[in-house]
Amino acid sequence: MTNAARAWLSSRQASERLGVKLATLYAYASRGLITSLPGDARRARLYAADDVERLRTRHVARSGHGAVAAGALRFGEPVLETRISQVTADGPHYRGHLATDLCRRDVGFERVAELLWTGSLPEANAFGAREPRHAKGAEHGADTSMRVSCDAARLWPLLKGRAALPKMALILSALALADDDRHAASDAAEHARARAVMRWLAHAPAPRPPGMRGARGKLEHAIVGRETRVAALLLGALNAPQSAENVANVDRALVLSAEHELNASTFAARVAASTGADLYACLGAAVNALSGAAHGGMCDRVEALIDTIGSKARAARTVREWLARGEQVPGFGHALYPAGDPRGALLLELAQNHGARTEAARVAFALLEAMDRGGHPAPTLDAGLVVLCHCLALPRGSAATIFALGRTAGWVAHALEQRAAGYVLRPRARYVGGEPVL
Repeated sequence: MTNAARAWLSSRQASERLGVKLATLYAYASRGLITSLPGDARRARLYAADDVERLRTRHVARSGHGAVAAGALRFGEPVLETRISQVTADGPHYRGHLATDLCRRDVGFERVAELLWTGSLPEANAFGAREPRHAKGAEHGADTSMRVSCDAARLWPLLKGRAALPKMALILSALALADDDRHAASDAAEHARARAVMRWLAHAPAPRPPGMRGARGKLEHAIVGRETRVAALLLGALNAPQSAENVANVDRALVLSAEHELNASTFAARVAASTGADLYACLGAAVNALSGAAHGGMCDRVEALIDTIGSKARAARTVREWLARGEQVPGFGHALYPAGDPRGALLLELAQNHGARTEAARVAFALLEAMDRGGHPAPTLDAGLVVLCHCLALPRGSAATIFALGRTAGWVAHALEQRAAGYVLRPRARYVGGEPVL
């Protein structure tokens, strides 16, 4: 390879890539391990990127993979390949499409879900108010997933007043029990199944299950909301006005929540899929992982913080008190976005366009101002969802519900991709305990 065709790194870039001091880098170059040449008038010497990478790989091999693998599971190096999404400083790209751009263009959550599942963005006229026509043979998978047992209907009232996530787990289990054809289904059948599941999950916040009919209370899906957008179904379940503006804003929030690479819930879905679990089980694994306070529970923590603040006048003082105690303010600062989460920024833009028409929304904006004025980390997707929901006057818990419902699209995509990969995800553990007892 000629020098002109090679990629070059500065001394700082090369030393950081290798994890060594500059003196060590110079020693490598003097021993001929790394090709080096003088830079231009403004820069010092340059170092061949391929040589640096080759040397780094050799060092990793010598030191073993334990530390590398452990770091990879903590926002570190990638652990598997995917064609579904890529996280960049501009936010996630869904199959090459920037998520914030899809949101601004009002592409629509249903079309974005199909993009994530198939790799192709359907034509807008394929959706309208109705679902697109399914591939031949796909209807059976959808039809069988559209019936839920009477027992599930009886259990629903027991969850009255509970958060939506436990209801989502119940819905998924009931759908699985009612679907005898859920194993080894074709992609077309799984897409149909996923469309039905998303509409079911949109009803999770409702006080009663949809479609209750018959003397025995048999619950039938009958394509729950087939002619209604998912965002509108969710607003109905939340008992919130289904105005065009509300539907559009919730739909945009669903789009921005749809996918974010290997977060904890998505990885749980992939692990389940790798074992051959059916789609409902994969989504159930994801929902249960999402229920943790550090993941899907983050929206609820932001809501609780805003409740604690109580008034605009107390926002700055509350921030100072949290930071003085060494506590991280929930909803601010994302490890993958040091310069700020573009998804959160866009959601706040939507919230500002709508306006703060409730006291909770005004307190939320005061919190954002206090964090910004103090030079603290920027708001994340979670904070953006909460502020938008407060501006739309949606009930408590709506932000977490939108997050979970939107992320269902990504979970389905990753489950199908992992299934196609054909191997079981089985990480190794590095034992650090005591010596064996003899």
